[in-house]
Amino acid sequence: MRKIKGDLIKLAIDGEFDLIIHGCNCFCTMGAGIAKTIKLKFPEAYKSDLKTEKGDKLKLGTISVAETETENGKLIIVNGYTQFNWRGNGNKADYDAIRNVFKKVKEKFSGLRIGYPAIGAGLAGGDWNIISEIIEQELDGENHTFVEYGK
Repeated sequence: MRKIKGDLIKLAIDGEFDLIIHGCNCFCTMGAGIAKTIKLKFPEAYKSDLKTEKGDKLKLGTISVAETETENGKLIIVNGYTQFNWRGNGNKADYDAIRNVFKKVKEKFSGLRIGYPAIGAGLAGGDWNIISEIIEQELDGENHTFVEYGK
């Protein structure tokens, strides 16, 4: 896992990645955190989310995908369903779902340059040490970068 500081969205638009992935809840909200930014910058990603069934717990561990064009070429956005809901305190990240999401990303998009934030560790309240280990295992051999927000 390569680790850098920066703005995942800006780096993606600048052509640093072929694919970005972020964590979503199962209620088609994309109303906070990086999901909200992705919804505003890449409405195709939100439209893809809206094609899934709202509130369906069976979405956990699955993905929806959107493609967009930036000035630097095609960008794939993966909505990874890594938590059931967003309400309340404590850990809402589902580690098994995170594992399955990254497993699907490798199966479907192996060979691409992949960028992601601290999926499941921000608003979802998960433990980044656990999550980063899952990502390392599932994306073993891939070109993937954790982008910590900041300068």
